[in-house]
Amino acid sequence: MTDISMSPEHPTSDPAARPPRSGRVLLLLAAVAIGAVTVAFFGITDRAKSTEEVGAWANEQAIQNVRLVSPAQAPGMEQIVLPGSVSAFATGTLFARATGYITAWNKDIGASVKKGEVLATISAPDLDQQLAQARAQLVQMQAAVQQAQANADLGVMTNQRTAQLVTQGWSSAQKGDTDRLTSASNNAALAVAKANVMAQQAAVSRLDELAGFKDIRAPFDGIVTARSVDIGDLVNAGGTTGRALFQVSDMHRMRIYVNVPQAFFGQMKPGLEATLQIPGQDKNFKAELVSTSESLAENSRMALIQLQADNADKALWPGAFTSVHFHIPSDPSTLRIPSTALIFGKTGMQVAAVDGNNKVTLKPVTLGHNLGNDVEIKSGIQKADRLIDNPQESTATGDVVQVAQAPAKPEVERTASIADKAH
Repeated sequence: MTDISMSPEHPTSDPAARPPRSGRVLLLLAAVAIGAVTVAFFGITDRAKSTEEVGAWANEQAIQNVRLVSPAQAPGMEQIVLPGSVSAFATGTLFARATGYITAWNKDIGASVKKGEVLATISAPDLDQQLAQARAQLVQMQAAVQQAQANADLGVMTNQRTAQLVTQGWSSAQKGDTDRLTSASNNAALAVAKANVMAQQAAVSRLDELAGFKDIRAPFDGIVTARSVDIGDLVNAGGTTGRALFQVSDMHRMRIYVNVPQAFFGQMKPGLEATLQIPGQDKNFKAELVSTSESLAENSRMALIQLQADNADKALWPGAFTSVHFHIPSDPSTLRIPSTALIFGKTGMQVAAVDGNNKVTLKPVTLGHNLGNDVEIKSGIQKADRLIDNPQESTATGDVVQVAQAPAKPEVERTASIADKAH
C-alpha cells in the first residue's frame, strides 16, 4: 500500500512548513488604508480651498458694481422743447347769407385773393322778388306821404279861416273846434305816413344788403385754404353749421399756440425768442412770444401762450405740428444731473455720492426744473461729486461699492470657472 501523504505530488500537511499568508493580508490592508486616508486628505483640502474661493467670490459679488456720473454745469442759455400748433394769422370761414343756387365759383383752393374779390356767385330769385316788392311798396308809401302832406296843409288853412270867422262871430265855436281837430288829425296822419316810409326804406336797405351777399367775397387778403361748393349746389341763408363754402387764411404771419407746464410759466414773458422745427422742413423758423392766457387749465395745470412768426415765403402752413425750442437765460451756477441718479425715498429726493474710498453717502437735494432726461439741482451737491447712476433702492450711507471701469465678466463664465476648480 502506497503512502499518499509522502508523495511529491501532494503538499505536506505540516503547519510549520506553510508560508505566512495572514501577514501579507495585513500588509495589503494597511497599504489600502493609508492610500484611502491620503486621498481623503487631499480631497478635503481641495474642497476646502474651493469653498474658500467660492466664499471669496460671493463676498466680491456682495459689493455693488456701479457706474458713476458727474454733475454738469448748466449752460448760460436754457432750452425747453414743447409741442405746438401752427395757425394762420387770421382765418375767415364763409357761409351763405342768401338762399339760392351756386351759378359760378371763381377761386379754387391755393389761390391768392384780395379783399373784396368775388369767390362765388349765388342766384337768388326769391330774394330778387322780395327786393322788387319792397321797392314798390316804398313808392306807394312815398305817395301816401304826399297825400297826407296835402291834407295836413288844407287842414291848417281851413283851421286858420274858421278861427278868424269864429272870432268875428260869423261861424260857431263848434265849427271852429271841428276844423282845429281835423287839422291836428291830418298832421298826425302825415307823421305816420313819413314813419312808414322810413320803415320801408329800412326794409329795402336790408334786402339790398342781402342781395349783396349773392356774391361771396374775400374778407381780407389771403389764400383760399378750403372750397366745398360747386355749380348747382343749393345753399341756405344763415347757415353756420356743416361745411363752409370757402375758407380764406391770412398767412403773411403765423400764430403758434403752445401749452406750457406750470413749472415754466414764470419764464414765459412777451419778447421771449424761440425756434420752430417743422417735420418735413429742412430749415428752422424764428418766433417770438407775444401773449399768454395768464391762467392755468385746472385739468392739466398748463397755460396757453401765443407766439408769432413771419411767413413771407409761405413755408409755414396752418394746422402744422411744430417743436418749439424756447431759449431761456439760465443761472450758470445751477447743476444738472441725469434723472436716473435720483433716489425717491421716504425722506425726500436724494442722490448717492461716492467718496475716494468708494463709500456711499446719501445726500438730500433740492430739485429745479425737470428737463426730461436731466434735472436741475438747486442745492445739495457740488460739481466735484461723483454720483451713482441708477442706484438701488437698498443703497445706504456707508455702503462700499465697486466702480465699474470695464464690462464685468459674465456671471455664467465666472461660476463655471469656480466649479471647475472645485472638481
